[in-house]
Amino acid sequence: MTQTRIPPQSLPTRAHAVVIDGITRTYKSRAGTVDALRGVTHAFAPQTFTAIMGPSGSGKSTLLQCAAGLDRPTRGRVAIGGIDLAGLSEVRLTELRRESMGFVFQAYNLLPALTAYDNVALPLKLAGHRPTRAQVMGALARVGLQDHHRRRPPELSGGQQQRVSIARALVTRPEVVFADEPTGALDRTTGRQVLELMRATVERDGLTVVMVTHDPVAASYADSVLFLEDGRLVGDLARADAAQIAAAMSELER
Repeated sequence: MTQTRIPPQSLPTRAHAVVIDGITRTYKSRAGTVDALRGVTHAFAPQTFTAIMGPSGSGKSTLLQCAAGLDRPTRGRVAIGGIDLAGLSEVRLTELRRESMGFVFQAYNLLPALTAYDNVALPLKLAGHRPTRAQVMGALARVGLQDHHRRRPPELSGGQQQRVSIARALVTRPEVVFADEPTGALDRTTGRQVLELMRATVERDGLTVVMVTHDPVAASYADSVLFLEDGRLVGDLARADAAQIAAAMSELER
């Protein structure tokens, strides 16, 4: 595992899909302050798949939320496609998320009363667009569920629901997809299918994927793996297999 050292002052913005520059996230509690992130810096290149790993409480999900504009860092900056999120109002930030980002979560977050078709169409409607049938069915076809468009989430398996959530993330043609433990609730075979699908969005569609995971097998689908410990970026691996990633995690957990 190599150490990641990227000088903040040299970080480009437009040349990278996502830039996080010296971000710190501090939370206040009755027991005092907690630094979930401590000066994390990294640039995510376009059309790459990056996995973020680390022990429990290392700051993985906080990093993802800050990178996606779902949470604001206490210090530092985040840029998406050259746009500095710090200067945006909440309204403009919401618009940018709808226009440029897709989200996939472990819990799927589908609306159970809506069909797969309507769940996928929802981001376009929320953005003020009138989705066409070709857009929605095209997104479902990309995840192999065009024949299930009339089914509601309770009528689908867990893997199918996750694929619907991926279709929903892709329907707006985002630049970046953020995924938080997307295979955490799936069995190994179904999880592999979902990971292959996410890998294909990078290679076929040219998207950038940033994924938090605890699973070395899931992380092995990524181009690179970033390792966090106590809120700090402590190293990375490129094109590593599951055994190499598991060994690196074991070092952190000693």
